[in-house]
Amino acid sequence: MFIHKIDEDLSLKLIELRDGERLFELTNNSRGYLREWLPWLDTTIQLEDTIEYIKICLKSFAENKSLNTVILYKGKTVGVAGYNSINWSNKTAYIGYWLGEEFQGNGIMTRVANALTDYAISELNLNKVEIRAAVGNKKSRSVPERLNFVNEGCIRQAEWLNDHYVDHIVYGVLAEEWNNR
Repeated sequence: MFIHKIDEDLSLKLIELRDGERLFELTNNSRGYLREWLPWLDTTIQLEDTIEYIKICLKSFAENKSLNTVILYKGKTVGVAGYNSINWSNKTAYIGYWLGEEFQGNGIMTRVANALTDYAISELNLNKVEIRAAVGNKKSRSVPERLNFVNEGCIRQAEWLNDHYVDHIVYGVLAEEWNNR
């Protein structure tokens, strides 16, 4: 099993079926908060939906196409983060993440994204890491900005979010930039 310790309080663990109940509970407890920026909330309405998501994650991991983890903060599952996809041909990982509302403001996601970026470049030997976020999602955008990712531009109407399209900002960092920081 994949476990990556970030610091004394924080680690990443490969998502597993037994995480389903806690993730569904965390999703429900933060539903109103998360719904503003995550389009999948309206289709995750029962535990089975979360279990199905985990099965998809595990299949993709087994095929070496992604790595989705639960975020453990002081031993408690507080969110999900990982590489939503890995493009081995172009040596690029695409990081995605979400955090339960009550755990915001502790620097968790910046530390997680830092660790995932470092792992992608130093352990997986990838050349680039990208993070995409909706233009209006200031909290999510602040993560790659704090890590000095480059704002590479805007993809117009990149995502259908509940009842409208949102534009995405693409942030990227190259291995040589990361290693020279």
